[in-house]
Amino acid sequence: MRQLAVYRNGILAGILTEENREKYLFQYDDNYLLSIENQSISLTLPKSTQVYTSEILFPFFYNMLSEGVNKKLQSMTLKIDENDHFGLLSKTSQYDTIGAITLKPLN
Repeated sequence: MRQLAVYRNGILAGILTEENREKYLFQYDDNYLLSIENQSISLTLPKSTQVYTSEILFPFFYNMLSEGVNKKLQSMTLKIDENDHFGLLSKTSQYDTIGAITLKPLN
């Protein structure tokens, strides 16, 4: 099981979990849900106490990945299988992302 902390504008919004590359979970952080000022991280993942589940990496997170030549270059440089989307996400979405969302590995 691998997990990433999901931040929106530097505030912990929730946890993204991969279970054996077969199941993905996203759950909002309780403190994030308490503030009406905190917005949903995406339209497809509205603020809720429910645990979102998917058999594939949620499209919102998948779309944060590079494509084509850039993806190949990142895979080679980081020594991560090109099809390990969660692994690539964990290494490439920590800092310089487009938009308000960043992801950081949990210790």
